[in-house]
Amino acid sequence: MQKVKTAVLISGSGSNLQALIDAAKDDAWPAGIALVISNKADAYGLTRAERAGIATMVIDHRDYDGREAFDTAIDDALQDHAIELVCLAGFMRILTADFTTNWKGRMLNIHPSLLPSFRGINAQKQALDAGVKISGCTVHLVTPDLDDGPIIGQSAVPVKDGDTVETLSQRILAAEHVLYPECVGKYAGWMREYGG
Repeated sequence: MQKVKTAVLISGSGSNLQALIDAAKDDAWPAGIALVISNKADAYGLTRAERAGIATMVIDHRDYDGREAFDTAIDDALQDHAIELVCLAGFMRILTADFTTNWKGRMLNIHPSLLPSFRGINAQKQALDAGVKISGCTVHLVTPDLDDGPIIGQSAVPVKDGDTVETLSQRILAAEHVLYPECVGKYAGWMREYGG
C-alpha cells in the first residue's frame, strides 16, 4: 500500500509525534512519516524522529524577518519533500492565512480541549477556570481562524475534583496519544481512497 507522505511540525518534546511514529510501524496505517520539522533546534522530538530514521529539519522562526518568510521556508521544505499531509503536534507558532489556505484540507492539528470550547493557549487552565466537568482533546483541520477548522475527532476526559493544570493536562495528553494516530490514520486513508 502506498502511504500518504506525511510531515509532522513540532516545537517540543514530541510525545504526540512519538504516538504517530508508533502507529506508523503498522503496515496497515496509511500515513508514512517522511519529515519532521521543528522551529527549535533543542526540541526532543527531533531525537525521537532521528531514532526512527525519519528525516528532520530545523527551521528557526528567529532566523526570518516575519511570519510570512518563516512560513514560506516551511512550505518550501514541505514541497521539496513532496509532502501530502501535514500534522501539527505541539507546534507553537501561529501560521499565516496564506500558508493555511495553501494547505487547506491537508493539515491537521490536535488541541487540548473539546472545541469549540477553550481555543488558543492554556486550554486546560481555561477549562478549570470555567468549572467544566468534562474536557478533552480535538483533532481538526487547520484553517486561517485559530482552532476553528472542521472537527475530525474528539475524546472526552473527565475533570476531577482537585485537578490542577498539570494533572488535567497529563490525562488529556494520554487521550491525545490515542486520538491523534486514530484520526490521522482515518484521514490519510480517506485521502488515499478519494485522492485528497
